[in-house]
Amino acid sequence: NSRGAASLLKDSIPIAEFSASGPFEGHDLLRRGFTSVKNELLPSHPLELSEKNFQLNHDKTNFATLRNIQGLHAPLKLQMEFRAVKQVQRLPFLHSSNVALDTLRGNDECISFEDILN
Repeated sequence: NSRGAASLLKDSIPIAEFSASGPFEGHDLLRRGFTSVKNELLPSHPLELSEKNFQLNHDKTNFATLRNIQGLHAPLKLQMEFRAVKQVQRLPFLHSSNVALDTLRGNDECISFEDILN
């Protein structure tokens, strides 16, 4: 019975012997994907995370102020306009400048770091 012998041989060979382990282990692209040093880095400065989320925090503060002054409808209307403007894009291969979004946020008259160095 050749089928029985094949299943016995398959069950008797441990799979762990075929995988490399130790300091000379190779990177398995199929299981782990490409390695990236950027994904493994931690923030180098405590303010780095705060700066990444600056616009989000600024918007939340503005929405809270609008809600306290004008009521619930004002931040909801502004958020709806933000979402509508974000959906309008150029062709997929062209970079969108998001001029309408900058105008809604009030950043159209400000010159920032991103304006100069893209």
